[in-house]
Amino acid sequence: MTDTSVYLQPAYILQHRKFRESSLILEVLTRDFGRISLLAKGVRKSRSKTAGLLQPFIPLAVSYLGKAELKTLTDVEMLQPYVELHGAAIYSGFYINELVGCFLHKDDPHPEVFDHYGACLAALSSQPSIEAALRKFELDLINHAGYGLQLDHDLHNKLPVDPLKKYTFDIEQGPIEDAGGKFSGNTLNAISSRDFSDPGVLIEAKRLMRTVIDAYLQGKSLKSRGIITQIIKQTKND
Repeated sequence: MTDTSVYLQPAYILQHRKFRESSLILEVLTRDFGRISLLAKGVRKSRSKTAGLLQPFIPLAVSYLGKAELKTLTDVEMLQPYVELHGAAIYSGFYINELVGCFLHKDDPHPEVFDHYGACLAALSSQPSIEAALRKFELDLINHAGYGLQLDHDLHNKLPVDPLKKYTFDIEQGPIEDAGGKFSGNTLNAISSRDFSDPGVLIEAKRLMRTVIDAYLQGKSLKSRGIITQIIKQTKND
């Protein structure tokens, strides 16, 4: 059985780890082939010209071959535009990388997620919009992974969500009217329309999305979330 070759496929590296003395194993999000694993041979050698490109958040065109789950990288080029992340945006970038790894199966193409991922990186480069960018990406990723949220109707009471009322949120059913609920109808409507201009909406949206993501991860912890929490605590103590 002959190897299958792919040329200049748009991609982002989600993570990498060392392999043997001079190579790397890359976890990569591609536009047309989904999440794949690549072996980058010899790129840790001092003379390697590609090691500097094989980093998260850089838009790449990768070429590779192989029919096994672990394919071999044969060429890589950087694409434009490339927006560099700084500070908190870097850790937020690792967070969305980890989410992609959790919600997308290997070799399952999601071109829409690839586009949303690139848009999220661009938004993360603008520091004031980090929280809004994360919430939008979480919603889009969950939707395309098959776990779209029902936010517009209280199915239990068979009524549209009222912006003036409070709700609890059930992962399966969606909003349920409850005077002691943690989420306002206004917030649920804003999340549904991807409007995060209100700081109060952002606070409630973060709480809701954490509840939803934790439920689907079934107890699996996110390393990036723990790191971000530690950084916030250190910042407050300084």
